[in-house]
Amino acid sequence: MMTCNMDFSSDNRMGVNPEILEALHAANKGPAGAYGHDDMTRSLDQVVGDFFGTKVSAFPIISGTAANCLPIAASTPPYGGIACSEGAHILRAECGAPEFFTNGSKMLPVAAQSGKMTADALAALLAAYPASNTDTTVPAVLSLTQVTERGTVYTLDEIAALTRLAHERGMTVHMDGARFANALVTLGCTPADMSWRAGVDVLSLGTSKNGTICGEVVVFFNPDRAENFRRYVKRAGHMMAKQRFVSAQVVAHLANDLWRHNARNANAVARRLHDGLARQEQVTILHKVEANIMFVALPAACVQALRAQGFAFHTVGQDAVGQPVVRFVTSFLTTEGDVDHLLAAISKACA
Repeated sequence: MMTCNMDFSSDNRMGVNPEILEALHAANKGPAGAYGHDDMTRSLDQVVGDFFGTKVSAFPIISGTAANCLPIAASTPPYGGIACSEGAHILRAECGAPEFFTNGSKMLPVAAQSGKMTADALAALLAAYPASNTDTTVPAVLSLTQVTERGTVYTLDEIAALTRLAHERGMTVHMDGARFANALVTLGCTPADMSWRAGVDVLSLGTSKNGTICGEVVVFFNPDRAENFRRYVKRAGHMMAKQRFVSAQVVAHLANDLWRHNARNANAVARRLHDGLARQEQVTILHKVEANIMFVALPAACVQALRAQGFAFHTVGQDAVGQPVVRFVTSFLTTEGDVDHLLAAISKACA
C-alpha cells in the first residue's frame, strides 16, 4: 500500500534531490582548494551569470538568514534604514539578524496587501524620512520578498515600480528569493526579467526549499558592489572551509532545469490543493494562491481532526470570525496523491 506524505508545514522539511546527492558525491573526490578557492566555487560567477544572462559576482552561503542579512549589511551604514514589507521574514523571523549584521540599522516596515507592498505605501514611507533631514534614519536598502510571506507573487511591473522609487532615493534593492524559482514558474519569465532588468541590485537566491541540502547564493548584478563582500562573509563566520560542497549543490540545482522541474511540481500541486479547497463550503482561502503557499481558515474541529490523523501544518492565528488560519506549503516532493489525501480528510472533517 502506497503511503502518503502528510507534512504540509514547510518545503524546508522535505528531502534532497538525488541529483544533488550525486553532485556531492562527485565533489568528494580528491583534495580541493579550501575557503572557496576550489574550481567549483570559482565557476559560480560563470554558472550563475549564465543563468541570469549577465555578469555577476556570486557567493554561496549555507543559510537563508546570512544570505539575506550579509548583502544588506554591505549596502547600508549603521545609521541607515531597511525598508521591507510589514510581514517580511527579515523583520518577523530573523531574530534581529539584520540589525545585528548591520551594527544597528533600523528596520522600516512598509504597509502591505496580501504580503505585497505597493509603490504608494513605499512612497509614503520614504516621504517620512526626507533626505534633507540629517536627524532621521537614511533609507538605504529596499528588500523585496519573492514569493511573499503570504504566497503571493510580485509582477514584473510591480517590482519595477518599487525599485524605481528606491533608486530615486539612492537606495540599494535587495530581493529575498528564498522561493525565487517558484515565482519564476508562476510568471513564466526569465531570471533576468525578475531580477536585474526589473531593478534588483543584489539577490539572495534560495535553493534549499527547492531540493538542495543547503545552498543559498548571494548574487550581485554589479560585481563592483561585491568588492569587499568576501570579508563580510568571513567576518560573519560563513566562509566554509569545504566550500565546494555548497557550490556543487548550486551548480546541480541550476543544471538541466532541475530548479524549474522542482518548482513547477510544487506550484502545480498547490494549485490542485487550492482548487479542491475552493469547492468545500466551510473552507475560506484568504489570499491568492500564486506559488506553493496558501492560507486558509478552517473550523477548529477540522483542524483538530487533521492533527489527530497526523497531518502537519502551521496554525498562524484566526480570521475575522475567530476560525483558525492554517498555512499549507507544498514542495517538489509533494504528489497529487498527497494532496488528494489531505482534501479527502478535510472534506470528511468538515462534513
